[in-house]
Amino acid sequence: MASIFSRIAAGEIPSYKVAEDERFFAFLDINPMAKGHTLVIPKQEVDYIFDLDDATIGGINIFAKKVAKAIEKAVPCQRVGVMVVGLEVPHAHIHLIPINRESDMLLSNPRVKLEQAEFEDIARKIREYI
Repeated sequence: MASIFSRIAAGEIPSYKVAEDERFFAFLDINPMAKGHTLVIPKQEVDYIFDLDDATIGGINIFAKKVAKAIEKAVPCQRVGVMVVGLEVPHAHIHLIPINRESDMLLSNPRVKLEQAEFEDIARKIREYI
């Protein structure tokens, strides 16, 4: 059975899409650590990021850089933090999280609650800079 991320990339499950190309897909995390928290996935379903072939792992990082640069322009922050945890969904993914201090990256921090209109607005703003 396809992972939830594969189903999102295929359009079977709705998402707040930020960017897409033939190999990668980026969308807002629906349980964000900060406004603009974005997930970047390969469309190829591979569980563990370090099981990706060299071309794909390089490609996802280049794609994530493009998305991170757009997040920096769309969401007030000092940097975009990068996190790969990989246990919560069996599909390789990179978290891009707008941060102003290192402690913004703590998984124990309370999550930000956003309304649908806020998600849509943030995704639109990020897409404007892609």
